[in-house]
Amino acid sequence: MKKQIVTLTAIAALSVGAAATASADSSYTVKSGDTLWGISQAKNVSVSDLKGWNDLSSDLIFPKQELSVGEAKKEEAAAEKSTYTVKSGDTLYRIASNSGISLDQLMSWNGITGHLIYPGDKLVVSGGTAISVPKAPAQSTTPASAPAPAQSTAPAQSSAPAPSSQSGKEMTVSATAYTAYCTGCSGVTRTGIDLRSNPNQKVIAVDPTVIPLGSKVWVEGYGTAIAGDTGGAIKGNKIDVFIPSRDAALQWGRKNVTIKILE
Repeated sequence: MKKQIVTLTAIAALSVGAAATASADSSYTVKSGDTLWGISQAKNVSVSDLKGWNDLSSDLIFPKQELSVGEAKKEEAAAEKSTYTVKSGDTLYRIASNSGISLDQLMSWNGITGHLIYPGDKLVVSGGTAISVPKAPAQSTTPASAPAPAQSTAPAQSSAPAPSSQSGKEMTVSATAYTAYCTGCSGVTRTGIDLRSNPNQKVIAVDPTVIPLGSKVWVEGYGTAIAGDTGGAIKGNKIDVFIPSRDAALQWGRKNVTIKILE
């Protein structure tokens, strides 16, 4: 019986010791002469982590102050950093750049196919896995036995599609054209659309006080486009249409066109 009591006492002592060690690893008692930088180097963490974990607004610490420095806090911080909550004014390109990942990774991890995001959206920015987005089924071809449609007697339409039948604000604007390779251009729009990687994307630069960014806009002679960019000279009733070819952009020149803000 005595041997059993001694054994149980030893186990209890070991348990208490292990708990004390774990607690010691996750906290630190400040000593006279300590600095946040010195503690961060000893514990292999950053000063900003120490300040965040302990709600410190400055580098000032005091002897006998208990600071959290353990692995649990680092794991919590890592979990928080694995997602990002979209704020007003954010773009996919800027979020990807700030998170140290490519735009393609950000879009793949979050199953994004367009470039529109909204404040409050939560995006995976670290350690994500690609999400497959189902493609729309291909349209079936017309059976050979189907009768040929009657020839239309209406005059030929212009190459740009007609505006949607849905209601929208209509106005006349002065329209110029630009390319993704102009002097000083990055090829990435204000909303994060990479025009060099997507040369067939229809995008227009607008004054956001007149046409909100992200709007779908029908442009006479151009087609339906996304209001996805801005420009220093684009103020008021002016737009700049994206055209991949420099020669085609020069041919566009400057013209007055009718536009319709669809949504």
